[in-house]
Amino acid sequence: MKLAEVIRRPLLSEKVMDQKEGWNVVAFEVDPRANKIEVKKAVEAQFNGAKVEDVRILKTHGKVRRQGRYEGRRMDAKKAYVRLKEGSKIEFFEGV
Repeated sequence: MKLAEVIRRPLLSEKVMDQKEGWNVVAFEVDPRANKIEVKKAVEAQFNGAKVEDVRILKTHGKVRRQGRYEGRRMDAKKAYVRLKEGSKIEFFEGV
């Protein structure tokens, strides 16, 4: 798998922003086939100057949703919580 395909998008919720300020942790939605080593390499390659200390992976299963008589299912997702080393930073919307 190419490193450019590993990270799909950053997750920007209140919980993640609190973790970013407190413990220097950022979260990404990643490809379901990716492992911790690939996520670490992809973050360090895409964000210059970012050194990864730890990676935690979480799988979430899609919910079954109903709207009237129609039933659908949300997609499964895989999230990666990446803790950066002291002095490393990833800025998404700072200064906007």
